[in-house]
Amino acid sequence: MSDLDEAVRAIARVPVLLVALDFDGVLAPIVDVPSDARPLPTSAAAIGSLATLPDTTVALVSGRGLADLAAVSGFGSPIRLIGSHGGEFDDGGAVLDDAQSERLDRLRTELHELVDGEPGVRLEEKPAGIAVHVRNAPADVGERVFEAVRTGPASRQGIEVTPGKAVLDLAVLQVSKGLALDVLRERTKPEAVLFVGDDVTDETAFVRLRPGDVGVKVGPGETAAEYRVPGPPEVATLLQELLAVRSSLQG
Repeated sequence: MSDLDEAVRAIARVPVLLVALDFDGVLAPIVDVPSDARPLPTSAAAIGSLATLPDTTVALVSGRGLADLAAVSGFGSPIRLIGSHGGEFDDGGAVLDDAQSERLDRLRTELHELVDGEPGVRLEEKPAGIAVHVRNAPADVGERVFEAVRTGPASRQGIEVTPGKAVLDLAVLQVSKGLALDVLRERTKPEAVLFVGDDVTDETAFVRLRPGDVGVKVGPGETAAEYRVPGPPEVATLLQELLAVRSSLQG
């Protein structure tokens, strides 16, 4: 039995558990067309069952907008959905004051002008910001667009920038998956947290984990997580193991 297997079996036995997971690259393989992403059936089944167990909260914490996350994941209550890096909770969207709303309007205008005509570049509008995606753009285009964004709109006062894999997320309020995890922890009062993520944006959550929690990094790259798995299929196996052990305690 590996160290991760032992950690999963141990955390499955805590009286109150929070399971928080990124979506893309964790539950769903990365795809060229974001709207085509879907969770692996085995993972979907496992977290669906976990979410019905007593004293067990399952939450998806994603950079996607909340509506987009709900559409591609297919999940809803009792699974919690947190979108826009914590800018949107499923029990209430982002609330902007007048200054933030004006800042968002300006950001939207600037970004649309900046990326107009750039091949493969996509803007994803969110309630509190906009993400610039270059996954499907030629490398030189992506580099040029990101440089223009960083030195232009992203440099403005009041704009929070979150870099990810082939994406820059710009928001008019402070958001991070780490802050979102803090909110979830405060609301659910778990005795331990399992957090699984693959992106650099997930590091803000990994560094907030406490003794007894389990952090799992999916794929390559530097990480503060204690454990690592290669990809979504291994996440599915991990979730199935977690479900099997936790379910056995309910009898």
